[in-house]
Amino acid sequence: MADYDIYELEEIRKLVDGELPWTTVQQMMKNAKDTDRFDKWITILQERVPWDEYILLPLTPALYIVQKDSDRIVKCRCGHEFGDYRVNWKLSALIYVRDDQEKLSEVYKGLEQPDLKWMQLREYYCPGCGSQLEVEALPRGAPPDFEFLPDLDTFYGKWLQRPLPQTVEFKDMTAEVIRSWCS
Repeated sequence: MADYDIYELEEIRKLVDGELPWTTVQQMMKNAKDTDRFDKWITILQERVPWDEYILLPLTPALYIVQKDSDRIVKCRCGHEFGDYRVNWKLSALIYVRDDQEKLSEVYKGLEQPDLKWMQLREYYCPGCGSQLEVEALPRGAPPDFEFLPDLDTFYGKWLQRPLPQTVEFKDMTAEVIRSWCS
């Protein structure tokens, strides 16, 4: 690998923080990725959280899948735990629904406003720190969107060539949790 293909941790930190000139970012995107780029990214993210559990994969700028003892859970940067990563974390979030014209007018102006008969605007917040974690516009009555369920065992084992110590079933467990609420 040529020297220009290898980036120091500080350069990756500047990339994560949006502090690099666009021409540098473009060059980084064109070049082959250094083999430890993912590890550098995780190192940077790990330095920025107040807890020790190992970040397996970031989900959003504020949410991470972490290894906690033998479990893989979703955790906010503040430390609030949402539970098993295979369950839609939104089920454990605080939810604010903009379901009338007055609430929608804070976000959409005039003709931009969607038709409330068809759509709900939902905002998801962390119960621990109050950070807004996600916003979604969905048809009325639709369940929360489960955007991303990564196959961590395949990613770590086949892509990174370092299998995780334990494997877990790769399965969306959201329906089981909802079903348990009814019994």
